[in-house]
Amino acid sequence: MAKLYFRYGAMNSGKTTLLMQTAHNYEERGMKVLVMKPAKDLKAGEEISSRLGITRKVDCMVRPEDHVLTYMLDHIDVSCVLVDEAQFLTPGQVDELLRVTTDLNIPVICYGLRTDFRTQGFPGSTRLLEVAHSIEEMKTICTCGAKATFNARFVNGEF
Repeated sequence: MAKLYFRYGAMNSGKTTLLMQTAHNYEERGMKVLVMKPAKDLKAGEEISSRLGITRKVDCMVRPEDHVLTYMLDHIDVSCVLVDEAQFLTPGQVDELLRVTTDLNIPVICYGLRTDFRTQGFPGSTRLLEVAHSIEEMKTICTCGAKATFNARFVNGEF
């Protein structure tokens, strides 16, 4: 049975890099992956971009009004769905991704932030924490040297 995975971490924990590595591993074995990201994420246009400097074009830009399950019915031939910046999904879209795993038997791996810089949960992340079959924290190091647990916002170069 396919599962819905949520891999979350603070900024700079390697989420997008791991997504691209996962896509590469599937494709190297001749399997087809579908890479999605919410259209709300504008930082790399229709690509995902890792801080390491690697990029990849996404297959689907998901708008808040889009029905992910309907889209997937036209792409049933994929071995895995990978979602970057999953915190920007709507709770309804997360529920549809869960149905992709349960009804279509396609694994879905979502990568994103758990909370914003005020430590408030994103609606997509909150729903993923509620329904994902597997939840994994990706760790990184804070500027102080301890484990990073929160995101920060810079304004004019200051936290």
